[in-house]
Amino acid sequence: MTVERADGADGVLELTLYGRLECPLCDEFKAALAAWSAAHRPVQLEVVDIDGDAALVERYQWRIPVLVAAGRELCAGHFDPARMPAGTP
Repeated sequence: MTVERADGADGVLELTLYGRLECPLCDEFKAALAAWSAAHRPVQLEVVDIDGDAALVERYQWRIPVLVAAGRELCAGHFDPARMPAGTP
């Protein structure tokens, strides 16, 4: 499932992170995103385990973690703060 809008009504950046439960790279990605959020703007993060959906496994298995906002891919493999939407709530 992807998020329809990047910005919620309260200015919170709505994001979806595709990954796996046992994924150290995904854990590192979440930590980097949390640090970015604390410094820049609040985020609402939906974490999706791709192993629960064969189509997601086929699409993302070799690219996780993958961060999506409003149906648009922002980052894959590692967190890239330069790819994050500008602005503050």
